[in-house]
Amino acid sequence: MRPFLSVSIALLTSALAGAPWLAQAQAPQALLDPWQHAAQVTQAGFAASPERGAAFFTARHGDLACASCHAPDPRGAGRHAVTGKAIEPLAPVTQPTRLADRARAEKWFRRNCKDVLARECTAAEKADVVAWLVSLR
Repeated sequence: MRPFLSVSIALLTSALAGAPWLAQAQAPQALLDPWQHAAQVTQAGFAASPERGAAFFTARHGDLACASCHAPDPRGAGRHAVTGKAIEPLAPVTQPTRLADRARAEKWFRRNCKDVLARECTAAEKADVVAWLVSLR
């Protein structure tokens, strides 16, 4: 009976490890941690702040804000300011796959920050925005 129990537990563990809902629940934190650590290199004691993230996301940087295309409330859909293309909700609470891939998040932060800020976002800015998005319920 023990070998059967061991195999059953191993199969269940393997199935749960690959469960999309489990990976999604952990993904935003997996994005946040490296950016928070990188920010701590230049800002001792840095801790990501949802409040700073919300302020950054909604603030105008010249003619644009992140909220110009993403909805001011990222739990809702947005629309690209120039092309009019629909943009899916950004908040993980309504779109769990949105922050599930680090390479994709880096690509879009790089592209969108260059459009909005005319520069790449800092690690602290990314950490703050992700902390805010994760905090939304």
